[in-house]
Amino acid sequence: MTRICTICARGGSKGVKNKNLRELLGIPLIAHSIMQAQKSGLFDVIAVSSDSEDILQVAMEYGVDFAIKRPAELATDTAAKLPVIQHCVSEVEQLSNLQFDMMIDIDATSPLRTIEDLKNAVRMLGQHEDAYNLITAAPARRSPYFNLVEDRADGYVGLSKPLETAIFRRQDAPKSYDMNASIYVWNRDCFFNEQSVFTDKTILYVMPEERSQDIDSELDFEIVQLLAEKRGSLV
Repeated sequence: MTRICTICARGGSKGVKNKNLRELLGIPLIAHSIMQAQKSGLFDVIAVSSDSEDILQVAMEYGVDFAIKRPAELATDTAAKLPVIQHCVSEVEQLSNLQFDMMIDIDATSPLRTIEDLKNAVRMLGQHEDAYNLITAAPARRSPYFNLVEDRADGYVGLSKPLETAIFRRQDAPKSYDMNASIYVWNRDCFFNEQSVFTDKTILYVMPEERSQDIDSELDFEIVQLLAEKRGSLV
């Protein structure tokens, strides 16, 4: 089975300026994901996709197999994630004359995953023959059935997903999860035919909260830095 790991990183960021190149534990943020992919031994090819020449240069310095320039239409704030990954895989297949059986995308802004998380996620999808893809998440801190509310059309608020019978303990609510943007795994059969990471045959790999922080703000970066320093190394 041939596997490709993609790491897709835009140059622009509103929440944290140049976050993919910002140093964490003394090296650029994106380098942690590259080194995790390399050390896992799972992948035939590791590719970085970016609209930023600086990011692509750093990726090559850290030994990726391919640095793919992302077209402008896939580098906007509104561009969906899956078409970006599909573009990267298609480009690599043309350049390498390889055809991949499994596609694994890891997000540079969610670097607290472990190599075991990577291995377990790949193994999990491989063991579910009927599944199309896998996403990762952590147990939700708020439940849409219990303490997550949303605006209503009448100007008031209510539970996002009220149940027919009210519950009074969070433990009694159906389990909910926060996607952590860490690892996405696809089988080839569905990869190029889908437009969303959610399919009718998507499975879930659950990670603990301390490995699920995604960087979207300065506060997020501070939290990731604190947890990374506590671990000492992310590889």
